[in-house]
Amino acid sequence: MFNPSRDEVRQFFTDTWRKQREGGVLTPLESIAADWIGEHPEYQQELADPDVTHADYSPDQGKSNPFLHLSMHLAITEQLSIDQPPGIRRAHERLVARMGSTHDAQHAIMECLGQIIWESQRNNTPPDTNAYLALIEQRASRD
Repeated sequence: MFNPSRDEVRQFFTDTWRKQREGGVLTPLESIAADWIGEHPEYQQELADPDVTHADYSPDQGKSNPFLHLSMHLAITEQLSIDQPPGIRRAHERLVARMGSTHDAQHAIMECLGQIIWESQRNNTPPDTNAYLALIEQRASRD
């Protein structure tokens, strides 16, 4: 199972962004990551700084963690590509239709994923995929 360290994740994103800017050849995963970085201009300058891999993103700083945010985009993109949990792709399509944007739909799913991860950590239990999908479907059916 792929389980990179915090430093490896941060290095992946900074290396990917450097390669993208330099016109380097990207792996398929790097290409997906570069696309998401491209959707987030607010992170681009930060990711170009080699010292960012050591930055602290504690909640009291009020600063978004670009590595966590982009990692969640990658996780959701993978979930959608394999429709896991089953039905997430259909719910995502409904979100896109309702919200008018793949990016906005991913952010809605990201909120659901964050909630499920938080509950899993708080309760010391595995993430509840049924509850996760139910949250996404609830978001997709809002008027």
